[in-house]
This record gives sequence, structure tokens and C-alpha cells, in this order.
Amino acid sequence: MPVTLPRWILLPALLGAALVLVPLLGLVLRVDWPRFGSLITSPASLAALGLSLRTALAATVICLLLGVPLALLLARTNFRGQNLLRTAVLLPLVLPPVVGGIALLQAFGRRGLLGAGLEAAGIHLAFTTMAVVLAQSFVSLPFLVLSVEGALRSAEVGYEQVAAGLGAGPWTVLRRVTLPLVLPGLGSGAVLSFARALGEFGATLTFAGSLQGVTRTMPLEIYLQREADPDAAVALSLVLLVLAAAIVALTHRRVRR
Repeated sequence: MPVTLPRWILLPALLGAALVLVPLLGLVLRVDWPRFGSLITSPASLAALGLSLRTALAATVICLLLGVPLALLLARTNFRGQNLLRTAVLLPLVLPPVVGGIALLQAFGRRGLLGAGLEAAGIHLAFTTMAVVLAQSFVSLPFLVLSVEGALRSAEVGYEQVAAGLGAGPWTVLRRVTLPLVLPGLGSGAVLSFARALGEFGATLTFAGSLQGVTRTMPLEIYLQREADPDAAVALSLVLLVLAAAIVALTHRRVRR
């Protein structure tokens, strides 16, 4: 049975929808459609899009490899400093991206906490493609951890306890029971992480710079084109808008299931 809402709810709801929809409509109407194909297929645009997709995919893989164990640790164990660790892991959600970029420089830059040792070993991270992946992973990891931890906390632990009681080892319980239970949350977290990595700008610019074909991702290319060729910036923005809409639709569909 549908819930009946007060009539006054309609006005602020419509204003909220307009706050989001009007700027998006303005972007679509501003596109130079006759030149759209040529604008998004220029060498610089294709290089930026290809780099963004590759680095976002790499960052998502890193988030899965590191974020799932971290979420399991936070959701299934209790230890001193757990809340502090959770707070630190989720900080990039609210931290200004440029601050994240500066933090990455202090850690992995040539004179950074770990960067100096890496430089001595001949490993250069700052202002490389790997720096883009690190920046994207830094801002995307909390999305995966939050999604998976939430799914773990809402999942029924009785199945895991029964499997353990029947003699299944920890690895078997994790692989055959725990992970299948949280698969929808894991999928949503991975999609959100990919989307956040794809749209990352501030931390990437600060930590990796803007070198064409090396570190200049799609958001950086849009920022540069904003002054040089506004029509190209709008066209490229529409490409990211379509990708973001597809990602949101996919995530929403997974959540509803």
C-alpha cells in the first residue's frame, strides 16, 4: 500500500529536482551538435578518455584488492582503535581533493615519507600515470569500504557460523558464504569506486600534474579546454555525463535487486 505524503512536500521536492536537472539541461542544450563528433574524437580527447578509463579501471581493481579485506576487518572484528581507523579510511569522502593530492605528495613525492626511499630505489611515482592511479584509488577506496562494510553488517552472520560449525575453514567460509552474501554491495561499491575514479580532478592535478597522454585525464582535459575551446569542454562534459548516468542507473538497478 503506497504511503500518503503531505501535499507541501511536492514544492521542495520539485525545487530539489530542478536544482539538479536545470544545470544538466543547460549543458545538453549548449552542446554544438554539428561539431560534436569531431570535438570528442580529437587526438587529445581520445587520449584523455582512454587514459581515464584505463586508470579508473586500475584504481577499481586496487580498491577491490585492498578495500574488501579492510571492510571485512572493520565489520567482522573488534580491536582497539577500530573507530579511529574507520574515520581515517572514510576521510577522503569529505576531504577536499586538493588536500588529498598534497597529502599524496607528502607521502609519495620525491621528498615524501615513502617517496624518498622509492626514489633511491629508482621508483618514480609523482607526475606519472601510476600517480593518477594512486590518486584515484585514494579518493575511491572509501566508497568500496562503505558499501561492503554496510552489506556485511546487514548480512545474516548465522550462515557463516553454521558453516564454521560444520567444519569449514575461515577461507572456505569467506569464499563460499560471506562473499556471496555481500555480492550486491560489493558490485555497487565497485561501480561507485569506478565512477569516482573516472571523475577525479583535484588530487590528480596536484599529485600527478597534467601531461598529455601520461597524466591528463578527461576531467583535466575538460578544464584546459574550458578556456581554449569552450565547445570542446561542453562536448567532453556531456560524454562524462552520459557515462555517469549509465553508472548511476546500473548501481540503482543493483541496489533495487
